[in-house]
Amino acid sequence: MKNPYSKLTIEKLKALAEQGDAEAQFLLGERYKKGDGVEKDLAKAIEWYTKSSEQGHLGSQNNLAVCYEKGKGVEINLEKAVELYTKSAEQGAIGAQWNLAICYYYGTGVKKDYKKALEWFFKAAEQGDSFSQNDIGICYLNGYGVEKDSKKAVEWFTKSAEQGYAPAQYNLGGCYIDGDGTEQDYRQAIKWFSKAAEQGHIYAQHNLAVCYEYGNGVRKNYRKAFEWYSKAAEQGCGESQYKLGTFYENGMGIKKDISMAIKYYEKAAELGSEMAKERLNKIKHNAD
Repeated sequence: MKNPYSKLTIEKLKALAEQGDAEAQFLLGERYKKGDGVEKDLAKAIEWYTKSSEQGHLGSQNNLAVCYEKGKGVEINLEKAVELYTKSAEQGAIGAQWNLAICYYYGTGVKKDYKKALEWFFKAAEQGDSFSQNDIGICYLNGYGVEKDSKKAVEWFTKSAEQGYAPAQYNLGGCYIDGDGTEQDYRQAIKWFSKAAEQGHIYAQHNLAVCYEYGNGVRKNYRKAFEWYSKAAEQGCGESQYKLGTFYENGMGIKKDISMAIKYYEKAAELGSEMAKERLNKIKHNAD
């Protein structure tokens, strides 16, 4: 079914919004938030979200809550954010259910309560929300608000990972590499780390590189290890930066280059790597 609002001009959208159409008010708020067809104006976005929210519009309630939580266009008001997330979540809005769960999980605007967080994660997960499915997995893996159960963690990570959610793919890969909640299976770990790494997940990229370096579940390949360490290092992974230093220092998968080794050891050292600091000291000592 076509959205009757999709082809409306900004003038017609404004007219409908001023007549009290909640959906038009929501969409107008979106336009002002993004600067789509109008000059970007967060204050006006808030104004229209508020009008729409007062009529019970789920999207407006959730978006307005985000504004209060993050201080976008309004002063931060965490309690107000929780109030709005709750209104929207209770009406079944998936995004609001997840956001409300996160508030309880971290104690944002409300007392930290893992059981309450899980309650809302489950509601969103039952509607197919991959974020919540992954978070339920994390709760089961660590025993947050529920008895620790690694097998159930794997089940939930799998649900989320199969929907393409990179953090869940990374978490599932970790379970397979450690044999946590499932039989240890390096090939499965490689499969899921690869999927997450290809989406740019920094730690999946690092772990995939480790697998290629040591031949875990895949044929040892220093060149591929170098490539994945490089991708993670570019995103600021200190462990990968240290590894690149060792690869350059020893000519593993790349031509030996001490100056490049120093460059990556220095990057890792700036992030607190003691091993990188040791390598820098040894290189300097040998040069003397």
